[in-house]
Amino acid sequence: MLSELINHSPLKILDLSGYSSLISLPNEFESFSSLTIFHLSGCSSITRLRNELPNLSSLTILDLSGFSNLISLPNELTSLSSFEELDLSGCLSLTSLPNELTNHTSLTTLILSGCSSLTSLPNELANLTSLTILILSGCSSLTSLVNELANLSSLTRFSLRGCSSLKSLPNELTNLSSLRILDLSCCLPNELANLSSLTILDMSGYSRLTSLSNKLENFSSYTTIYLSGCSSLTSLRNELANLSSWTILDVSSCSGLTSLPNELVNLSSLTILILHGCSSLISLPNELAKLSSLTILNLSGCLNLTSLPNELANLSSLVVLDLSDCSSLTSLPNELANLSSLTSLNLSGFSSLTSFPKELANLSSLTTLISSGCSSLISLPIKMANLSSLARLDLSSCLSLTSLLNELANLSSLTILDLSSYSSLTCLLIELENLLSLTMVELSII
Repeated sequence: MLSELINHSPLKILDLSGYSSLISLPNEFESFSSLTIFHLSGCSSITRLRNELPNLSSLTILDLSGFSNLISLPNELTSLSSFEELDLSGCLSLTSLPNELTNHTSLTTLILSGCSSLTSLPNELANLTSLTILILSGCSSLTSLVNELANLSSLTRFSLRGCSSLKSLPNELTNLSSLRILDLSCCLPNELANLSSLTILDMSGYSRLTSLSNKLENFSSYTTIYLSGCSSLTSLRNELANLSSWTILDVSSCSGLTSLPNELVNLSSLTILILHGCSSLISLPNELAKLSSLTILNLSGCLNLTSLPNELANLSSLVVLDLSDCSSLTSLPNELANLSSLTSLNLSGFSSLTSFPKELANLSSLTTLISSGCSSLISLPIKMANLSSLARLDLSSCLSLTSLLNELANLSSLTILDLSSYSSLTCLLIELENLLSLTMVELSII
């Protein structure tokens, strides 16, 4: 079949992804001189590339991801003068890169994620002066980085996530003046504070991280930091509070985190705070309510959180509040009804909740209310019909809820209603017959 394609010139794009029975390229393949994009992802039976490949002088993108049996790249690959992107992700048997690869001064993207047998990078990699993206995530055998990487002056994104054998970073890395996104899960050298252009730092999964660097306050250009899964992190240093430019802070699944510093209030630009799965967090500082720009607060899975500060109602910009699986919470503060911008409230798994505060009906902007698995919930707010914007209501597995208010029928915007495991079919049919906007009802009567 491939040989027949030779006559279809000038072919620009060829996608053979998933062609697992392909063991080699045909001899005539060099005739595809006009080919610019070539996808061979998942052609796992190919163990070596033919020398004909370098004759594709117009090729700009080569995807060899999933070549699990590929041991080496041909040195002749350097002949691809227009080469811009090379994807070698998932090449499990690849142990090294040819030095000749570094002659590709036009290369902008090099993806080596999941190359678990790759032990080192060539010093000459610094010759890739146009490289903007370098992905080394999952290179679990990589033990060190060459100092020469610091010469990649165009590099904007660098990922080292999952490089479990990498114990340190070269100090010279701070010379990457164009770096915007750094994805780490191995170490946090103080010298990173010198990366003045860095805006996103991702250290998710760095289980050895116990504290943030004292010099973290110097990261004035940061807007986003991901610390998800840093299970040894027990506190956020007060220096964190001086980073007024931060807009996103993700500390989800930081199971050792017990508290937040009061100084967090100084993160005046923060719009998203993710605390999902912080199972040791027992309280929130009242000062959190002063984050006037906060739009999303995710507290799902904070198993030991026993109460919410009443001051939380002052988060005037809050749009999404997720309290799902906060199993130690027993009630909601009435003041939550003052969250005038709130559109989504998730209370699923709130097993101790017996009733909603009646003031909840004042959330005029609320479009989504999820209360699935609230097994102790016995009643709904009397004035629930005031939730005129409510489009989705999930009351599935609310096993103690025996009846629905007649006012529920006045929810004119309601389109999705989930009453799975609701016990009274007769009452249900009577009370819902006037919900003319409904497009979906989920039922599983017990």
